[in-house]
Amino acid sequence: MSIRPYRDIERRKSRQIRVGAVAVGGDAPISVQSMTNTVTADAAATIDQVRRLEDAGADIVRVSVPDEASSKALKEIVAAVNVPIVADIHFHYARAIEAAEAGAACLRINPGNIGSEARVREVIKAAKDHGCSMRIGVNAGSLEKPLLERYGEPCPEAMVESALTHARILEDNDFFEFKISVKASDVFLAVAAYHGLAEACDYPLHLGITEAGGLMSGTVKSAIGIGSLLWAGIGDTIRVSLSADPVEEVRAGFDILKALGLRHRGVNIISCPSCARQGFDVIDTVKILEQRLAHVHTPMTLSVIGCVVNGPGEARETDLGFTGGGAGAGMVYIDGKPAYKLENVQMIDRLVELVEQRALEIEAGRKGAEQASVAPAAE
Repeated sequence: MSIRPYRDIERRKSRQIRVGAVAVGGDAPISVQSMTNTVTADAAATIDQVRRLEDAGADIVRVSVPDEASSKALKEIVAAVNVPIVADIHFHYARAIEAAEAGAACLRINPGNIGSEARVREVIKAAKDHGCSMRIGVNAGSLEKPLLERYGEPCPEAMVESALTHARILEDNDFFEFKISVKASDVFLAVAAYHGLAEACDYPLHLGITEAGGLMSGTVKSAIGIGSLLWAGIGDTIRVSLSADPVEEVRAGFDILKALGLRHRGVNIISCPSCARQGFDVIDTVKILEQRLAHVHTPMTLSVIGCVVNGPGEARETDLGFTGGGAGAGMVYIDGKPAYKLENVQMIDRLVELVEQRALEIEAGRKGAEQASVAPAAE
């Protein structure tokens, strides 16, 4: 019997679109999104939050455009940031047109509340005129009334039908630069809807468990829902929806991708939960290291293990590591091999130093390789 390698995720083949400079779908990396929670009309506050999300690694940021003051502020926001901005539109199709004119890279519309086909066509024209892509954002909480009357309640079939009906409207108007989402707060409902949609079309899919909850519970629900879909090869861009600082959404998104080996950004710390065998305070050490290494974006693995039961084995598989020993000291590992003993009191500073040095070496090597690849051939 042939068994597929256990780490092999075969991504669903999808079309590729662009959200500004970011490719979504096809063989593009799975992008991580978040959404601002500032008042969009307050351009300064929104710009500040978008920049924080940029620093956290967000590839795409969405802002709500509920009124004319917000669409007027959008032009200033777009000009002041580097990530593509998605304009989130509900009810007022005119806001979508204004957002396209203001420089939004993508328009998110909800089929359940955007209005008639005639209004959708006007939004399509604005998107074409200004080079915007679009997202059809179906939500279980705002399905169209005819679908609810026919199906009796939100269900995967109703959500997929809503998505495909509006996809056909875009296609009939010769518009194909769009992605689709079918979100629900119920993990089972969302996952089933995404599986149905993935089988029914080849458009790129935006994944999310909507209204997932607070930082801990929402991250768990999102990891289960989004993670299971990604493991099945479904999904081209993700947003973890949390009642928390949007920066936490970005961190959770990258952690989900890192756990599945789909994308790596920053230091992946492998640490034990700690027990009576620990040679140092693992929990506080990891907490401090996460804070002090948050600025490192270079992909790297660091093991921090409290004792020698599993420590040496974990260290063999990581770039850098520290394993607790006895008498207030432990072993530093570099490239999986024991390097030298170090006192526990020096551990945090030394590990931060080693990570930063490794990051500089990796980035220098990457830049050198890029320069070599574009250098003119010798005559």
